[in-house]
Amino acid sequence: MCIRPVLASIVACAAIFAASAPARAADDIVIADFEGADYGGWTSTGDAFGSGPARGTLPGQMRVDGFKGKGLVDSFVGGDKSTGTLTSPEFKIGRRFIGFLIGGGKDAGKTCMDLLVDGKAVRNATGPNDRDGGTEALAPASWDVSEFAGKTAVILITDRATGGWGHINVDHIVQTDHKPVGWVADAKRRFHVTRRFLEIPVKNGGPNRVVNVLVDGKSVLRIDTALADGEPDWWAPMDVGAWLGKDITLQVDKLPEDSAAIGAIRPVDTVRGPADLYREPLRGQFHFSPKRGWNNDPNGMVYFAGEYHLFFQHNPYGWPWGNMHWGHAVSRDMVHWEELGDKLVPDAMGPMFSGSAVVDWKNTSGLGKDGKPPIVLIYTAAGDPAVQCIASSTDGRTFTKYPGNPVVRQVTGGNRDPKVMWHEPSKSWVMVLYVGLPGNKHTIHFFRSPNLRDWTLASITEGVAGSSYLFECPDFFELPVDGDASKKKWVLAAADTQYATGTFDGTRFTPEQTKLTGQRGRGFYAPQTFSDLPAKDGRRVQIGWFQTETKGMSFNQSMTVPLELKLTATPDGPRLTYTPVKELVSLRSRSHRFGRSMLEPGGRDPLAKVKAELVELRAEFAPGDASEVVFTVRGAKIIYDARKQEISVAGHTAPAPLRNGRQRLVVYCDRTGLEVFASDGLAYIPMPYQPKPGDLALSLEAKGGAAKITSLEVHELKPAWKTAAR
Repeated sequence: MCIRPVLASIVACAAIFAASAPARAADDIVIADFEGADYGGWTSTGDAFGSGPARGTLPGQMRVDGFKGKGLVDSFVGGDKSTGTLTSPEFKIGRRFIGFLIGGGKDAGKTCMDLLVDGKAVRNATGPNDRDGGTEALAPASWDVSEFAGKTAVILITDRATGGWGHINVDHIVQTDHKPVGWVADAKRRFHVTRRFLEIPVKNGGPNRVVNVLVDGKSVLRIDTALADGEPDWWAPMDVGAWLGKDITLQVDKLPEDSAAIGAIRPVDTVRGPADLYREPLRGQFHFSPKRGWNNDPNGMVYFAGEYHLFFQHNPYGWPWGNMHWGHAVSRDMVHWEELGDKLVPDAMGPMFSGSAVVDWKNTSGLGKDGKPPIVLIYTAAGDPAVQCIASSTDGRTFTKYPGNPVVRQVTGGNRDPKVMWHEPSKSWVMVLYVGLPGNKHTIHFFRSPNLRDWTLASITEGVAGSSYLFECPDFFELPVDGDASKKKWVLAAADTQYATGTFDGTRFTPEQTKLTGQRGRGFYAPQTFSDLPAKDGRRVQIGWFQTETKGMSFNQSMTVPLELKLTATPDGPRLTYTPVKELVSLRSRSHRFGRSMLEPGGRDPLAKVKAELVELRAEFAPGDASEVVFTVRGAKIIYDARKQEISVAGHTAPAPLRNGRQRLVVYCDRTGLEVFASDGLAYIPMPYQPKPGDLALSLEAKGGAAKITSLEVHELKPAWKTAAR
């Protein structure tokens, strides 16, 4: 469509002025600042650019920054599939340079900005991103246009790409006689490696740079990171111990001429943490998060030699998603975790996407040694093609990638996240693998193997086209119904926790009920359950990715508390329940217990004198005549609506039926989130939430009538971290 000029538009005025009125040599001429309500005299086609400038980040987009003012051009309108063009009014070139801010996709023909003179493209610019990872930050760029002085020109912004990074971001286009800061391409620095780590300066939200580590002229490591041109927000350690005694070269794709980034990189023997490591203001105190960088999906959860192993998707070089490694942490109790560093790093097959782990007790893989069974990691190498690979360890610390990788070749470009288990009745390994098919169809492919190395397709379970059902990060396990081993059901679950129950014969899963709802909160994704828990334990324990954004910190996101899963009978069929694991009791430092009481509207608040930062609250009550029973935990309202049998957590509502006329409620509150359990675990409501640091108050009240409190206790919790660790 064509956007009509609006005389009040700042952009239109700037363009008219640029085309018709001479300016003093010292003045910059603003071609467009995109601060108006629409594009003014610019002409739009297609649907990528919307009806006017974006006001920051668009729906479904990573955080956009680096633009000037309040508005910018952002062709992510409707997502990467939208396409279109945006063309400026004609203007006369009257300065030596045209400067601008640009970000988004890197495709000189499809996601780009061109300067047209006499109808021909004479200059071209793109964003920096051409693969998974990256950021939406805009960065300065410029063209020398002195050779076109006095000529009439047009700027054309194009989005003709529909895949990943199929969009372009532009802002603040000006003509100027002052040469913008230039760029140094392929900036290099050589190191003779005598220390294990290089510390890389990182600026949260800064423009992304591509850093290559070269040994003997060959790239051995490639990362994308927001290098700090000036003062860094934090330092990311790069392990270069594999090249001790050798010369390596760090090469950066481009840097501003005045950047101090590459010169600031420093060799160290020991990674230096911040003075307040694990005590940072937004560090969850009993939710696992990495020391530095981004985390998302839990991976490779396995119990081995008395330790719970938690691997996880990790970007050690940045605050946002990217550079996918497998981070690694271990615990003796699932509560107190020790981070051990990254175990799977990107290689020639691609970044290390999600997967699982098993203990190969019978050494069917042949990867054990000296009678020791191996832990085998099964992961997606997300290059082109995307394939499934394995790595192994006999000590739980040092992992070696299998030289015969991949073990499962690409099915489609959308195959990933293998979850593997041993199926004892058929004496076979079983892999459930997410495979996206054309038409936005989600499927789970079942593979079988005798040895974890050779896999054969056994069956396919299909989801629903256009639905999120069975979409990525599958998990698959068997549970008894109400603890009755004679009434077991298999559960096939997906990343958003929708699940199906049914039967499995070792080859094919036969669903009986599908599209069932798992967790009922927000900010919970891609959970995984532990494999190889001892038979005497008898539990199925899950941890999920808790999407707790921590702006200003050197880390981002976290994990939920460990959750015990069970199947319980309901009138509608068996349903999953979620309860916090019993090991969390070890965090209790001071307890407040209250007897039975009637809670009257306007009556005494039993929690009035309780104050705590880290909270575990447990309550059982019969609503009686009360229309609502309201708990306030550090500013968050947790409201039980007795008439609707619903619970609201910080404004988010979910069904929570009474069980035998009573409601049993468990609440965990940390610095970055709430986890609420109701209806004996049928309702699990995780919610990212940041209490105000000074608000330590708790309260309880009834509205509309009296409620009977049969049990009420609050436990002040201590941090799970060893706060002296560095």
